[in-house]
Amino acid sequence: MILTHIPQIKHTESGNFFLLAGPCAIEGEEMAFRIAEKLVEITDKLEIPFVFKGSFKKANRSRIDSFSGIGDEKALKILRKISETFHVPTVTDIHTNEDAQIAAEYVDVLQIPAFLVRQTDLVVAAANTGKTVNLKKGQFMSPESMKHAVQKVLDCHNESVMVTDRGTMFGYQDMIVDYRGIPTMQQYATTVLDVTHSLQQPNQTIGVTGGRPDMIETVAKAGIAVGVDGIFIETHFDPANAKSDGANMLHLDYFEDLMTKLVAIRKTINQF
Repeated sequence: MILTHIPQIKHTESGNFFLLAGPCAIEGEEMAFRIAEKLVEITDKLEIPFVFKGSFKKANRSRIDSFSGIGDEKALKILRKISETFHVPTVTDIHTNEDAQIAAEYVDVLQIPAFLVRQTDLVVAAANTGKTVNLKKGQFMSPESMKHAVQKVLDCHNESVMVTDRGTMFGYQDMIVDYRGIPTMQQYATTVLDVTHSLQQPNQTIGVTGGRPDMIETVAKAGIAVGVDGIFIETHFDPANAKSDGANMLHLDYFEDLMTKLVAIRKTINQF
C-alpha cells in the first residue's frame, strides 16, 4: 500500500482502510489542533492509519470575496506543528508549480486539485519533490483517463502516487459517484474516495457551493463495501460557520460513529 511511502504513518495489521481527514482550510492554529486532536484520538482507538488534511490556501473560489486563507507560511507552519505534535503525516492542496516546492518543505503529501489534474507542469512539479502525490480525479474525467495522470508521476521516477475520486459532474449542480471507477483506478494506483466533495452541489446562484451532508454515511459505506483503499472526509466542529465548504462537511461530533460503522463493514468484507 502506498502509505508505506509516507513518513510517520501509523501502520496496523487490522486490514483497515486508511483515512485522510481534517478541515477544508486551515482557519487558525486553535481550530486545526482541536480537530486534529479529536481525529487522532478516534483513529488510534479504531486502528485506522491517518493523514491529517488541511488546505494552506484556497485558490479555487466561486467569488472574489470568499475566504482564501490566513497566509501561506502561517498555515503551512500549523500543518507542520500538527505533524510534529501528533506524529501523523499531513496533506495539503497545491495550485501552482511554486506551491509544490514550498509546501513540500512542510507536508508529506501534495494534493493536486481535481480541476488541475490535467496540468502536466503542476503534476510534474509535485512529483519532482519526491513527496507522495495525491491526484484528485477531475469531475469531467473518466476513471480510465486517470491512468495517464498517474503515469506522469511515475515518469518522474516517483512511485508514491495515489488517486482520489471526488465524484463526477451530473448536470450543472450535482455530483455522482460511479463506484465502477474504484476497481478501475485501483489498477493504476492506490485509490481513495473523497466522500464529502462528492456531495458538493456547485454553481449555486448565490456563489457559494452547496452540499448534501445527510448522504455522507451512505456514500462512505458504499465506498468501503466495494473495497476502496482509503477514505477522504472533511470535518469541522462548527460546519455552519466554517470558512470553506461547510455545506458538505461532516460534523466532528459524528465522526467516531461513522468510522466505527466503516471499520465494521471493512472487517466483514475482509472475511470474503
